[in-house]
Amino acid sequence: MQEIELGTLEIIILVVCGFGAGIINTIAGNGSALTLSALIFLGLPPTLANGTNRVGAFLQTITSVVSLRQTKRTRMLLGEARWVFIPSILGSIVGAFLAVDIDEVLLKRIIGVLMILLLGSLLLNPKRWNISTDPNRPKRSKLGYLMFFFVGVYTGFIQMGVGILMLAILVLISRYALKDANIIKLIMGLVLATAPFFVFAFSSTIDWKAGITVAVGQVLGAYIGARYILYHPKAFIWTKRVLIVALVFSVLEMFDLIRLY
Repeated sequence: MQEIELGTLEIIILVVCGFGAGIINTIAGNGSALTLSALIFLGLPPTLANGTNRVGAFLQTITSVVSLRQTKRTRMLLGEARWVFIPSILGSIVGAFLAVDIDEVLLKRIIGVLMILLLGSLLLNPKRWNISTDPNRPKRSKLGYLMFFFVGVYTGFIQMGVGILMLAILVLISRYALKDANIIKLIMGLVLATAPFFVFAFSSTIDWKAGITVAVGQVLGAYIGARYILYHPKAFIWTKRVLIVALVFSVLEMFDLIRLY
């Protein structure tokens, strides 16, 4: 199995990219664009890079959830997140079985169109995203269950940018405030990252030295993002800005205009 020879420069690149990805994934999504690009740039084949990237993704999501400030509201939101577990997990199982039969390129194009619509919503109708969570409004809906099932299926194919899709569903359909949606997204990220990590680990498609190195940066970035940035008074503004940038790069990647990994 081809592995990266880790010198000082390689370690710095992986830790720095991991740190950036940890922050981006915590406050928006698509941070894997940094880590996958770094792993491939340093010499890992795409398949091995994809597996190696799961180490940081898994440890980062654990760190994000553990690092959240244990306020009454945070505990309430984490409890509410349980309703999306079943459709998401079922979707990921279905996605894994269908991966052989469904054209991944077609799926990427469909997701690309969806992300263009989300980007248009953010830029042209920002008020839809700048809302407060209404405690009296039911958050569960048939459409919400269906969309999170779709997120699970999507995770089985591509996974990159799944955090953006989760935020969109939680804000635009379930009507959570963006800040609250981010907290729920973190626990969902942990649920969806766990199974793939163990699948790749047992299939021996991980460069453990590179994976742990990039994970160091991701864990640190996730801690800072979850502990401080999410609770900053201007968290909404920064989340929105990062989300716009992440959407732009995701759209370009989905239509193969650039390669993020």
